Amino acid sequence: MKKIEAIIRKSKFSSVKNALHDVGVNFFSYWDVTGLGNEKEGHVYRGVTYSTSDIQRRYLSIVVNDDFEEVTINAILDSAGTGEVGDGKIFISTIEEVYRIRTKEKGGQTLR
Repeated sequence: MKKIEAIIRKSKFSSVKNALHDVGVNFFSYWDVTGLGNEKEGHVYRGVTYSTSDIQRRYLSIVVNDDFEEVTINAILDSAGTGEVGDGKIFISTIEEVYRIRTKEKGGQTLR
């Protein structure tokens, strides 16, 4: 099993959510997060400089069976990208085991 964590633009969340549902990923968690980007300069609007280093993003946490890893990653890549700086990142980790609390089942079948 794999844990896929993605940090994406908030404006792309609906597209990513729909793309994940289209490939069969129907459960994931998400949070609104703020991060720091590489951009060091602020933007000036009407004579006032605004910091653009604090970036509002959405953080997704998805656990899938190994056979869903590639389709999940591709769904995110295809739906979250704009081609501009700040599109986000995807992180992949290995999950040792998972349990369904209600039935006490364990293993990959708990993700269905």
